[in-house]
Amino acid sequence: MPIKIPDTLPAFETLAHEGVRVMTETVAIRQDIRPLQIGLLNLMPNKIKTEIQMARLIGASPLQVELSLVRIGAHRAKNTSEDHLLSFYETWEEVQGRKFDGFIITGAPVETLEYEDVTYWDELKRILDWTETNVHSTLNVCWGAMAAIYHFHDVPKYPLKEKAFGVYRHQNLNRSSVYLNGFSDDFAVPVSRWTEVRRADIDKVPSLEILMESKEMGVCLVHEKKGNRLYMFNHVEYDSTSLSDEYFRDVDAGVPIKMPHDYFPHNDSTLPPQNRWRSHAHLFFGNWINEMYQTTPYDLAEIGTGKS
Repeated sequence: MPIKIPDTLPAFETLAHEGVRVMTETVAIRQDIRPLQIGLLNLMPNKIKTEIQMARLIGASPLQVELSLVRIGAHRAKNTSEDHLLSFYETWEEVQGRKFDGFIITGAPVETLEYEDVTYWDELKRILDWTETNVHSTLNVCWGAMAAIYHFHDVPKYPLKEKAFGVYRHQNLNRSSVYLNGFSDDFAVPVSRWTEVRRADIDKVPSLEILMESKEMGVCLVHEKKGNRLYMFNHVEYDSTSLSDEYFRDVDAGVPIKMPHDYFPHNDSTLPPQNRWRSHAHLFFGNWINEMYQTTPYDLAEIGTGKS
């Protein structure tokens, strides 16, 4: 079953070209089923690129999914046109009366700031609290995951001496987890961040279970049964060229940056990188959506009432 997004959204043509099945409103109405409602709170500067990355993985599901794009109301995006935001996005204030089966909160380029110094921190705290009553399952990504786990459990983030940057091997810590169905014992995940959360702090919170971890990069994925929350600290959604785009951007700007670890073939930045995480990214999102479908109430109004 395809993903339902506006047919004028730039991601529509890109996904269709890649073979991802997308549908228009007219086709969706003809199907007598309730699509899963997933919201994407997009905090990234290049919103179109993030839309494509997330919609690509959500759209691979055999279930019909309706994706709603959401933005922080008080924050003005610098790298996305106002026309695009007005055409395809709603502010959180505009959607806060709705219920969602799933909700994704992305990363943001503010991780070196203290949470309280982020201009939209107060609004984000209200959104995180709102997910407890209006969302069946939340997927928090990178800085979004750090912000959420700090908000709910006071788990701190720590600055790194240098950027964690590259593709690193990770371990499957719970083969029986529904979110890791089909995962290898060892797999590659892209990493790009200036801060980290630490196992010692997470282990102090009984409700948190670490599902993925790297010997070099530490905790990657945490699950919390309450609220069906997932905290993904790295970037399974990244395109093949996402790390190289970051690398060459910094090189061109004269910003000190090491070559991303285990990314370019033979560590030769003139060679195109090979994507070694795509299959596990699809598995992870597919597992999340399937578990959501299996456990969410048919009546959206029942989400957050204790009946589901």
